[in-house]
Amino acid sequence: MIRKCHEVDYEIIGTSMQLVEIELDPNEAVVAEAGAMTYLEEDISFEAKMGDGSEPESGFFGKLWGAGKRAISGEGIFMTHFTNEGHQKRKVAFSAPFPGTILAIDLAEHQGELICQKDSFLAAALGTQVTMTFNKRLGVGFFGGEGFILQSLKGDGMVFVHAGGTLIKKELRGETLRVDTGCLVGFTPGIDYDIERAGSLKSMVFGGEGLFLATLQGHGTVWLQSLPFSRMADRIIAHAPSSGGKDQGEGSVLGGIGRMIN
Repeated sequence: MIRKCHEVDYEIIGTSMQLVEIELDPNEAVVAEAGAMTYLEEDISFEAKMGDGSEPESGFFGKLWGAGKRAISGEGIFMTHFTNEGHQKRKVAFSAPFPGTILAIDLAEHQGELICQKDSFLAAALGTQVTMTFNKRLGVGFFGGEGFILQSLKGDGMVFVHAGGTLIKKELRGETLRVDTGCLVGFTPGIDYDIERAGSLKSMVFGGEGLFLATLQGHGTVWLQSLPFSRMADRIIAHAPSSGGKDQGEGSVLGGIGRMIN
């Protein structure tokens, strides 16, 4: 079988604030979300383009349609293409936007597709189709929160997605798994995704776990994150002294005086 996506080598560096370093042969390329690049070596050029480059023969209106779907979902219209235009191997690196784990997945080993949260995509080998997929179920549409708009990555090459906090991998063999909608990173084909009410009315109001849970059922692999960015941001804001939060005993006397002066 002829491989459609470019075949890239990579290395994931770091622990809590990871980056992925991708090695490109001459004329090889990767696509990434805008602002993800950390550094690149000489001979690697980059250009913002409309579309992911998976269908080079598609016309202007085809690319415009794909860009329009990304815009509706809140994503950027353009993606950045990085190409090795030299005569020897060169490297380009992409970093995670907040503390967590970078997950490297070979789509050829997962039926050629990964469904993931729309904000988790980091980079992929050129030839990977990156599209937004809207879950058509009414319950998901109104109550899915972060899980409403999902992203589809299709191809036969490497893709790199980011998870907040610790990454958890679950293998489902017909079982049902219920998770917080924001803790879902991605899943493979064969998994059915839906939303259900989080227990009784009392639990929904006073339980602190949100009004609805994502349900995943079927046969395949599910990846979860222990700390989605939205939850981390809420906790940081809630504990910020400037927002009315309380100190946790950290800092010195001078630090407290400085805050009083401010």
